[in-house]
Order: sequence, then structure tokens, then C-alpha cells
Amino acid sequence: MANKSTTLSEVVLAANVSPMTASRAINNRSGVSRETREHVLRIAADLGYVVNRAAQKLSGGKSHIIGVIATDPGNQYTASLIAGVSDAAWESGYETLIYAHVVREKRPSGSVMQLLRQISDGVIAVLPMEYGYLGELASTSIPVITVDQRGKHAEFPSIAADAYDGARSAVKHLIDLGHRRIGYITGDERLASAKDRHRAYVDTMAQQGLGRDASLIVKGDFTQKRGFEGTMKLLSLADPPTAIFAANDLSAFGAIAAIHESGLRVPDDISVVGFDDIPTAAQFYPALTTVRQPIHQIGRAAVNTLLARIAGIEPASPQVILPTELILRASTAPCRTRVFDTR
Repeated sequence: MANKSTTLSEVVLAANVSPMTASRAINNRSGVSRETREHVLRIAADLGYVVNRAAQKLSGGKSHIIGVIATDPGNQYTASLIAGVSDAAWESGYETLIYAHVVREKRPSGSVMQLLRQISDGVIAVLPMEYGYLGELASTSIPVITVDQRGKHAEFPSIAADAYDGARSAVKHLIDLGHRRIGYITGDERLASAKDRHRAYVDTMAQQGLGRDASLIVKGDFTQKRGFEGTMKLLSLADPPTAIFAANDLSAFGAIAAIHESGLRVPDDISVVGFDDIPTAAQFYPALTTVRQPIHQIGRAAVNTLLARIAGIEPASPQVILPTELILRASTAPCRTRVFDTR
């Protein structure tokens, strides 16, 4: 039977290695061969040795654990981002401790906050809205990096994609295809990234001399359901759009479903563009033209920035903005309605 109170010294004796080698192997640090690491870990497992991360931190060391707080962990965007965090952390000799905040209105759990402070060397917060966590973390000395968060806690460095430029390229693509009646399904406009996409739509339409028609803008919230409902509203207009830009891919999926249910075809009758390029976008029918956020790279950048802060190095900029890319697929086509361009 494994002895839960096994000490590191007992592992050292049983594995016949130095204390430094045993420590490096158990904490996944460099300077140990793969064979030696596996040997030490096997001996430690047999003896029931458990690393006391909290004790490591209390003694002035590092736990080599990164805490992650995220909403909607089942969402493809969040899942891809966490995968990027986990990959980058592992490559740097760190592990991740993930807390999924699934009840959006709920205040932060005191036990969760205590665990993060005691166990992790730093925290990555994937919290588009504050929820109280950042306020709690601001009162501690633990390094924090946020993802796509430009709220009242701007003192935390943030990583995000260029939502404005990505949305601008999406609308410009539809205009270049000859579309002039372009509908827009907004995102959750409590979020900075959603506001940026909305602003880009309005600016690009104006810059192309297409004016502003409030009836072409319908409220969404980044869900497929609201994308469906918004599109049905657009299709009911006396002069419906020939193209729709949705603030994210899920909304675009809802738009395509509504178009099909109305007896129309994508892209023959209406073109659709999304935003994010989640894995399902390429598998959807028709394959979705969308703006690709470098989701995995955002996660990696968050880890690299956090590790620099843990080492006492402040980032050169309070916000890192990564570029987006328009991905052309089968959901967009030239406008089939003849339009006289008076520009």
C-alpha cells in the first residue's frame, strides 16, 4: 500500500539519484534525461510521493502551476484557447489548473480564489466580463494576464485579436463581391471585441459610400439561436440583404439555418460571413467564410506574457494585439442582384 507521507528523501534513496535530480524530474524541469525522469517518477508513484505545491510556494519557491479561470469551457473558442495555454505551459515546464466559471452571474468562490493564490504562480483570466474575479485578484500580488478584456481592471496586461481589422476585412470582402445590402448580426455588446466588430461594420459601410440603414443591424449575443432569430428578422424586410456578416461563427451558423428554412440558398441567394474560425466552420455546410482569430496563439501569448511577469519582467505594451485573417470558403459568392453603383 502506498504511503501518503513519503518524503522526497525516500524517493532519492529508492531511485539512487541526487536530491537535485529527483527535484528536477518530479517538477518537470530541464537538465534530466527522459530515462532518468521516467525512472524517478515511477519510483515516486510506487512510494506514493505527492508534491506539496502550496508548501513549495510558502518556502519561497515556484509551484510551476498556472491557474486558468474561464467561462463557457465547452465553447469551441474557449476550448481552443485553453489548449494553446496548456501546450505553451507544458513546453515551459508548467502545468495548468483550470477553473470553469459556468454560472455567469455567480460571484467568485472564496475557496477557488484561495486555491489560486496558494497553488498557482500566476493566473490567466479568460473572462470577457469581470464577474468579480479580477477585483479579487487585483488585491493580491499574484501576476495576472487577461484575454480579450478591456474593462475597469486595465492594470492587467491583456492579449486579444484585432477584432476591428478582422471585421473590416469581412465587410469589405462582401462589398468587393458586389453586395450593397449587407446585414449585420451583433455580438454581446457588453464586450469590447463585439463593440469593435460593430464599429468596423458601420465604418466600412460608410467608407464605401453605402450609408447607414439601421434596419440592417439586428441584435445578437454570440449564440446560434440569436443568429437564427436575427436573420429571420432581416429576411422579413421589404428589401432584405443579399449578404450577412455575423459577429461570430455560431451566429453565422444560425443565420445559415434560417436562410435554408426560408427556402433560400447560401451563397446563391445570400452570402454569409462569420468571425472566429472555430473548428466547425470548415466542416459546416456550406463551409463558412470567416475571420480567423489566432485562438491557439492567443493562449500561447498569454502564457509567455505571464511567465515574463512571474520572472519580474513587465510587458512592453499593456495590450498585445494579434492579427486576424479572412478565410474564404463556400458561403460567399458574387451578388446576383444587379446593382447600379452611383459612387
